[in-house]
Amino acid sequence: MKSEKFIITNLKCSGCENTIVNSLKKIEGVSDVAVNHEEDSVNINFDGEIARSVFGEKLYSLGYPEATEENGLLLQLKSYASCMIGRMSN
Repeated sequence: MKSEKFIITNLKCSGCENTIVNSLKKIEGVSDVAVNHEEDSVNINFDGEIARSVFGEKLYSLGYPEATEENGLLLQLKSYASCMIGRMSN
């Protein structure tokens, strides 16, 4: 079992968390995803050989880039859309 931790931006609520968890769990080999609101972090446990960039790209596409990446208006808007989807899927 391997794990990766990401410090992200735009994490606002449980809707964001639901979207992140559901999206990352769809990646083959991912066994667990935990979101920590206090740290703005995502911890991913997985089996096999999955490159860190796969997770980073998925988070970025949802509007949650790593804290070290540029966080422009488009990404912020994507995160709000992802948040709404996560709230509706509760």
